[in-house]
Amino acid sequence: MFNFLLHLDQHLYALTTAYGGLTYLILFLIIFAETGLVFFPFLPGDSLLFAAGAVAALGGLNLFVLLVVLTSAAVLGDTVNYWIGHYFGERLIQHRRSPLKPESLAKTHRFFQKHGQKTIILARFVPLVRTFAPFIAGLGTMDYRPFLIYNLIGGVAWVSLFTLTGYFFGNLAIVKSNFSLIIITIIFISLLPMAYEAWRSRFS
Repeated sequence: MFNFLLHLDQHLYALTTAYGGLTYLILFLIIFAETGLVFFPFLPGDSLLFAAGAVAALGGLNLFVLLVVLTSAAVLGDTVNYWIGHYFGERLIQHRRSPLKPESLAKTHRFFQKHGQKTIILARFVPLVRTFAPFIAGLGTMDYRPFLIYNLIGGVAWVSLFTLTGYFFGNLAIVKSNFSLIIITIIFISLLPMAYEAWRSRFS
């Protein structure tokens, strides 16, 4: 997985060469799984969007189609995750073999308490919390109508920010020659809010 993350640009180039238009479907499924299936918070999100934008800048993918596909995956993923939490959340949490970590759910719940409904937007930019926020919302933290509105805003903002950043900057010479370092930086920055919350919880 770490090797895959470090060489996302190369893997995406290979995908577009080998599968052409099916690359959109593959990207859709990865983003959908990370946001929609509560058991897959480890999948690459921010870095994948950045790399996809960089590939689009080279002509390997159509930018407009890419934005529509990835935004649809992000919004639909959160929607599915919300309803999983709504209908099956309690049973999944209480099941003795549940892979859901109580500390991750508790961290997301604290995030909700601090930020309220805006959590659905802000969580898009925080790994792990991004996956668990719609699940917690579906448990009863939010009604569906406001959730849908914040889901749409957050999905568009998240996909646009990272994909367009990759599109406009991903193929600069200095970025291309240090692509692995850029990906590590994106992952590091993405994890900072979560690390800060953990530090504050421990020492406050």
